Amino acid sequence: MNKNGWDNQKTDNLAEAVLSLKNSAEMKKFLRDLLTEQELVEFGNRWQAANMLNEKIPYSKIEKETGLSSTTVARISKWLKEGLGGYKLVLKRLSKNRVHHHLNKKMRGEVSAEKLHRP
Repeated sequence: MNKNGWDNQKTDNLAEAVLSLKNSAEMKKFLRDLLTEQELVEFGNRWQAANMLNEKIPYSKIEKETGLSSTTVARISKWLKEGLGGYKLVLKRLSKNRVHHHLNKKMRGEVSAEKLHRP
């Protein structure tokens, strides 16, 4: 077994299950069956905090908007900077997807040039 207690066959099986999902609707169904409502809310708040930290938003505003403790925000910040790279990987991919989505809309005349350059 890996020295990290979380890195085991059970989490491998969970990762495989998540990778089998085809869209966000399937993901939401799976997550709701897997987790309690409060766990889902907590994960959503943590993901929002990671996004806000990535945008250099102050801890105090993150705490206020998410309801997370300063300790949790600091932990998310640490993992964002020094973790295994999971947060950065997904943030980068989502950022690229948003740019591509906006470019496609722009090509169809649905987005103004000013909106394309806004964060």
